[in-house]
Amino acid sequence: MKIKFLITSAVCLGMAVSCSTDEITDVDNTGELTEAELRFRKVDLSNPRSFNFFAAKKEALTLLKSIKLDGGEPFNVKRPAVRYTRDQNVFVPSAIGIDFRIDRNVVPQGPTVRLPMFTGWETTETGRRKGHYVITETSNRFISKLLGVAFAPRMANARGSDGVQLGKFTRNGRLVFEGSVDFSPKRSLVAGVPGGGLLSFPPAEANAGAIADDNWSSYVVLPSGLVINAQLVANDTGIHDRIPALDTSIDGQDDFNSPFLSKETASVVLQLLDGWHDGRDYYFHIVTDTSDPGPAAIEKGVFAPKLNNIPAFGEFPGGAFLGFSPCANGNPERDAEGNIQGLNVAIDSEDQNQDPTNTFPIDPSDDRFSPMWDAHICEWAASVPENERPILRSIAQIEKEIANGRLGNFRGNNGPVNPFIAGLMPTRALINCPVITQPVESAIGTIVGEPMP
Repeated sequence: MKIKFLITSAVCLGMAVSCSTDEITDVDNTGELTEAELRFRKVDLSNPRSFNFFAAKKEALTLLKSIKLDGGEPFNVKRPAVRYTRDQNVFVPSAIGIDFRIDRNVVPQGPTVRLPMFTGWETTETGRRKGHYVITETSNRFISKLLGVAFAPRMANARGSDGVQLGKFTRNGRLVFEGSVDFSPKRSLVAGVPGGGLLSFPPAEANAGAIADDNWSSYVVLPSGLVINAQLVANDTGIHDRIPALDTSIDGQDDFNSPFLSKETASVVLQLLDGWHDGRDYYFHIVTDTSDPGPAAIEKGVFAPKLNNIPAFGEFPGGAFLGFSPCANGNPERDAEGNIQGLNVAIDSEDQNQDPTNTFPIDPSDDRFSPMWDAHICEWAASVPENERPILRSIAQIEKEIANGRLGNFRGNNGPVNPFIAGLMPTRALINCPVITQPVESAIGTIVGEPMP
C-alpha cells in the first residue's frame, strides 16, 4: 500500500494530472502540455544526448497509473505478476503471460504473449480518437526496468529525425500521438510469377491489413526526450492483424469482440513469430509496423511510411536500427525437424499465415539492440537445388554460405554493404520486431502466467 501511495502521489504531483477522475472531458482532452511538462520539455529533441531523467520517470509513473485506471495491474519491478525463469529467457518482464505451445494442431493461434495495453489518443484529420497501444522498449535502462520492457538505447539516435513522432500528455495523463492508424483494410497477398529461383517472392501484389497516416511512427519521443517503442493495436477502425482470430478458419474477425483484446483488464494477446539467432530457434518476436507494404502484408503488420525517415539504412553501429536477414527463396519443404524458412514459403502457404522465420544477429540482452530491423534479404543461387537449401540459423552461417558462392544478395537489395550482416546490402525496408523471448527447448509446450482469454 505504501508503494502504491508513493507512486500515485508522485504521478499526481509531478505530472499535474487529475487523480480524482479518469473521465476524459473536452477540457482535459486539449492535448496541451501542463506547466510541469513545459518545464521539462526544455530539452533539445534534435540532440540524441538531450534527456531529462526525472521527467522521464514521471512519465513512466503516469503510464503505469493509467493501466490501473483502466482495470489492469501496473507492472511492479519488485513484485511482478509473473516471474520468468532463466530458461524461459523473457526480455519483456511486464508480459502477463506467454503460451509457448507451437503445435497448431493443439493451439491454432500458435505461441502468443499477453501484454499490458495502454489507452491514449490518436490525432486524425477530423480530430482525436481513442487508441490502444503496447510499449515494448525504451531508450533508457532505468525507465525500461520501471516499465518492465526491453532496453534499446540506440532508439535515441532517431531523435531529431523525420522518422519519429512527438508524444504529449493530456492533463489527466493520457498520451497523445501525432498520427493515427486505420485497421479497416483487408490484408491480401498475390504470389509473384515463379521463375529465376525466386518462386513467389517478391509478391505481385501486397496489401497491408492496416495503414498508418503520414504522421504515425512507433518511435515516439516523449517531452523528457525519452524514446519509447509504442505500437497501436486497436481503435474504432478495427484491431491489429497479430491479434489472433478465435476461429482461424474465418476471416473478418477484425473488431472489439475478440476475446484476445481485453479492455476490462487493459491487456492484449498477440501472436509470436519464430526466427533464428545464434544457431537457436524460438526467437519469438512480434511484428507491429513496417515501412513497406510488402513485409506488412507478409508478416501482418501496419504499413507506416514515416518509418522510412529513421536514420540510417545499412549502418552499424550508427543509426537507430539493426540489420537482419530474411531469405527470399528457401526450401518449400520442411526439414527433418519440421522447420521451414523463406519469404516465398510465407506467401505460398495455404492460408498465408506461415511466418518466414528470419535470421537475427543479436537479442535485447545486447546493449546494441534495436527493435527496428533493416531487412538485408539473402537469396540462394539458382545452382543450389531447393532440397539442398538448409535453414539459415545464424548470421555466421549466412556469411559462410556467401563465401562458398551458394548464397548472395537478393537482387532487390539497394544500399551500402553491411559487414555486421554477413556483407549483405539492405533493402531499405524496416520492420518493427520487438523480441519477447527466446526460451530453451524445455520451455516449449508450456504455458506461463495468463496468456490466453
